[in-house]
Amino acid sequence: MSKFWTLLSHLHALAGPVVMLLYPLYASVVAIESTSKVDDEQWLAYWILYSFLTLMEMVLEPILQWIPIWYEVKLAFVAWLVLPQFRGAAFIYGKFVREKLIKKYGSAYFQDKSQSPNGKPKNKLVDFITLKKGEH
Repeated sequence: MSKFWTLLSHLHALAGPVVMLLYPLYASVVAIESTSKVDDEQWLAYWILYSFLTLMEMVLEPILQWIPIWYEVKLAFVAWLVLPQFRGAAFIYGKFVREKLIKKYGSAYFQDKSQSPNGKPKNKLVDFITLKKGEH
């Protein structure tokens, strides 16, 4: 039983990095190389949400250390964000984050689509946020 428990603890320690970083990194590279815009949205949304979750975790660390199952809850939530069957990151981005951006900047930034250098559609919000050449 001792060896089995050791194996489970090692698998538990590896689950986080694999689910939260390794698979998303691999899937992001595949998405960049594909011609589909759907997978790009999923993985960009994932990295936005994962970054936000990490920042909130750093700020709330004194509180979260008192929740004994926080790591397991976070792992389950991130698995939901990552797994292609659920597309949780795209769902949360579309349902909450995008709505907030539309309220703040207006829907006009999301409607006018142009082509980016790699042939994928790009919207006005991206143009608004990113600096153009010569505007430093």
